[in-house]
Amino acid sequence: MAEYIYTMMGVSKTVPPNREIIKDISLSFFPGAKIGVLGLNGSGKSTVLRIMAGIDQEYSGEARAQPGINIGYLSQEPQLEEDKTVRENVEAGMGEVKSLLTEFDDISAKFAEPMSDDEMNDLLARQAELQEQIDAADGWDLDRTMNMAAEALRLPPWDAVVKNLSGGEKRRVALCKLLLSSPDMLLLDEPTNHLDAETVAWLERYLHDFKGTIVAVTHDRYFLDNAAEWILELDRGHGIPWKGNYSSWLEQKEKRLEQESKQEQAHMKTIKHELEWVRTNPKGRRAKSKARLRQFEELQSKDFQKRNETNQIYIPPGPRLGESVIEFNNVSKAFGDKYLIEDLSFKVPQGAIVGIIGPNGAGKTTLFKMINGTEQPDEGTITVGPTVELAYVSQSREDLGSDKQLWQEVADGEEVIKVGNYSVPARAWLSRFNFKGADQQKQVKHLSGGERNRLQLAKVLKIGGNVLMLDEPTNDLDVETLRALEEAILNFAGSAMIISHDRWFLDRVATHILAFENNSQVEFFEGNYTEYEQDYKNRHGKSSQPERIKYRHLKK
Repeated sequence: MAEYIYTMMGVSKTVPPNREIIKDISLSFFPGAKIGVLGLNGSGKSTVLRIMAGIDQEYSGEARAQPGINIGYLSQEPQLEEDKTVRENVEAGMGEVKSLLTEFDDISAKFAEPMSDDEMNDLLARQAELQEQIDAADGWDLDRTMNMAAEALRLPPWDAVVKNLSGGEKRRVALCKLLLSSPDMLLLDEPTNHLDAETVAWLERYLHDFKGTIVAVTHDRYFLDNAAEWILELDRGHGIPWKGNYSSWLEQKEKRLEQESKQEQAHMKTIKHELEWVRTNPKGRRAKSKARLRQFEELQSKDFQKRNETNQIYIPPGPRLGESVIEFNNVSKAFGDKYLIEDLSFKVPQGAIVGIIGPNGAGKTTLFKMINGTEQPDEGTITVGPTVELAYVSQSREDLGSDKQLWQEVADGEEVIKVGNYSVPARAWLSRFNFKGADQQKQVKHLSGGERNRLQLAKVLKIGGNVLMLDEPTNDLDVETLRALEEAILNFAGSAMIISHDRWFLDRVATHILAFENNSQVEFFEGNYTEYEQDYKNRHGKSSQPERIKYRHLKK
C-alpha cells in the first residue's frame, strides 16, 4: 500500500453557537496528488486547510503529516513582514536554499586551505550532498528564478515596502514567497483571488507541473478541470472524495442529486445547463454566444422573464434597453505622468455581455468610474444611451452595514421587497443567494468574504437596472453560487460589463472581451475568453504571458 503524505482520522470541528461544521472526516492523501476542495461558503473548506496546516488545534480526531514533510500554507489573509521590502519577504521564503548555497561556497573556499586526505574526502562528500539538495530545489540561479516568478505574478517593485501595498498585492507577494520555498505539500486557500486571468493561467500551469501534493480551495473551474486529479466535496459536514476532475465530478454530482429528491429543482437546472455547456464543443459555444445577441428581443419579453423568476438567482430586468448602450470615442485617461488608457474606442451592442480583463492597476475600475460619471476622461467622449439604467456592484462592498442582520440589510426592515417589477418576500429573495434559515439572522460583520459578496449581489441586483456593471463578482463565491450567477446573467434582459479573472465564467457568459493588454492599450474583441486568447496569439505570434504592467508616458 502506498505511503500517505497526510492522514486525517475521525476529524470533527464545532463552531459557535453549537454547529458541527466538520463531521467525522477520515481521509488519506497520496504523495503528488492534486486535490481541489469544493463546497458552499461556510461549509468548512478553510477550516480543513487550517487544521491540516497545524494552525487550528481546536478539533477532535487526529490529523498528521508524514514526518519530515515541509507544508506550505497560503491563507486568505496571509501574514508578511510589514516593514520589510517585497524582495526581503520573498527571500525569507528561500532561506533554506540560500543557506545551502552559502555552505557550498564556504566549502569551495576551504579547498584552497591545507588539509588532510580524510578532511578533503569529508568536504567532498558534504559538497556532493549539498549539490544534490541545491539541484533538487533548482537553486543555482536564485535571482533569475525570483525575477521570473515576480514577472509572472506581477509583483510590485522589489524595493516596495509591504505595509504600503494593497491587499491584493500583499497576497501575490505571499504566493510568490510560498511557491519559491519549495514545499512538499501546498495548502492553498483561494489562490486565484486578486490575480488577473493571464496570471491565473500561469499559476494553473505551474501547479500542474508541481511535483508535490496540492490541496486547493478554489472556485477556478479551469484549474479544477485541468490540474486537479481529485475533488473533495464538503457537503453538510462530510468530506466526499471523487477521483477525477471538475467535469467528471459534475457528471456524478448530477446523478447523486437526482437520487436525493429533497434537493431543489432550481439547483438541478443550473447543473444541467453547465453540463450542457461542458459537453458542447468550442464552435457550439461560440454559436450560443452569438445566439444571445440575435435573440435579445425574446430575453426582454415578459413571458421569458416570468419563466425565469424561479431560477436560483434571478436578476430582474430594468426598463426596456434601447440600441444605444455605451460608446467610447477616442478616450484617454492618465494617472500622474502615465496613460492608463490611450485612444480607446468601442461600442457595447444591445444585449452584449462584455468581460473586462487585465492586470491589477491597469485601469479597469477607472473605466467603470468613467462610465458611471464619478471620473471624467482626459480626452475623448463617453456616451451612455438614453434608456440606460446602471446597476453597479463594486468590489469593495464597503457600503454594507456591519451591525444589521442579513435580511435587514437587504430589506430595510420590510418583510416584502420589490425586485424589479415584482414583489417578493425578503427572506425568499435571500434564500436564492444560499442564505437560508438561521443564516439570515447573522450580523453582516460576521460574514466571510464569499458571504459578503453574495449579500452585495442580493442587495444590488434587486434594483432592476438594464446595464449591469460587476467588479470581480466571482471573488470568494462557491462554485454553486457561481453557476447560478452565470445562469442569471445569461437570462438577463439587458447588457452587462463584468470585470473578472475567472476564465470559465468569462467563457460561459461573455459575448465580447475588453482586454487591457499593456502599454496603455485596450483591445475590444467579439468572442469569449478562449477565443480572445487565440486572437492575441495570432496578433502577437505568442500566447499572452503575465509580466509586470507597463504604461505609456504622456506625450511631451
